[in-house]
Amino acid sequence: MTYILSDVHGEYDLFCRLMDKIKFSDGDTLISCGDMIEKGKHSVRLTQLLFSMKHAILLAGNHEYAFLKYYWGLMRQTCDYDLVLQKLRKYFPDDGELLDWETVDRMEALLYFYEAENFICVHAGVPLDQEGRMIPLNSAIPEQLVYDRIFQEPNVLPKEGKCVFFGHTPVTVLGLPPCIRCYLRDGTRGTRLGDYYKIHLDTGVWMSGVLGCFRAEDCREFYVGQQT
Repeated sequence: MTYILSDVHGEYDLFCRLMDKIKFSDGDTLISCGDMIEKGKHSVRLTQLLFSMKHAILLAGNHEYAFLKYYWGLMRQTCDYDLVLQKLRKYFPDDGELLDWETVDRMEALLYFYEAENFICVHAGVPLDQEGRMIPLNSAIPEQLVYDRIFQEPNVLPKEGKCVFFGHTPVTVLGLPPCIRCYLRDGTRGTRLGDYYKIHLDTGVWMSGVLGCFRAEDCREFYVGQQT
């Protein structure tokens, strides 16, 4: 089974509870649409757990991108790698002592989008042309994919193409409860991914205490936290 989530933001305990709830195993695939780090207290611990999972596809969000820009800036200033790692550890005040170079290198190698046969995963949104069609993602710059704030709007719907999973902005900002928001195509029932324009995954876990994921094969949602 394929499970998709976004914006876990260092909530290590809730993430583990969610994996237990769905009975995640080595035969399953997890896709994280970015923002694994910050806001919660276990950014490095959570990131290292995700990197250790055999079948995890991990994307960069705006928080990982900001960390990487900070890292790249430090590397331009000095060749003292011990000093760089010391400063990077201070970036995460709660568990930064766990940070090592392997984790930094793997963060630098994060994807900015992932495209499967019937869906696309991205952090903030996909670029659209003036007619609402998706622009090829390999032509988009990282900033478009991690910072987009237009795609979250309910009336912004790709006219054609695959279902798009995204996060970045909590659904509560749109005045919705902290649950996954699915945008159905007209005349469909929501029983398969092709029925959806897009699926907004960010439940605002760091504010709401609710973390959810979506299962691609049967379009089921799973939650842990204050809802459960």
